[in-house]
Amino acid sequence: MADLREILASALSLSVDDRAALAKEILQSLDELDEEEAERLWAREAQRRLEEYRAGRAGAARAEDVARKAAELLR
Repeated sequence: MADLREILASALSLSVDDRAALAKEILQSLDELDEEEAERLWAREAQRRLEEYRAGRAGAARAEDVARKAAELLR
């Protein structure tokens, strides 16, 4: 099987319409994860974000500010 770099190179050589269709299918496949897999992926993402924060490559925001901004965007 081709490795990720080969697949990405092939995908990027597709037309815009074909790339959009491929992206849609890939995103839909993520909605079909079982709960255990979703939890595993979120835990990995949380760990990555914590490492970015600790290394000074990401900032923090107060929960109240995030909630306010989300509410404004949903209006």
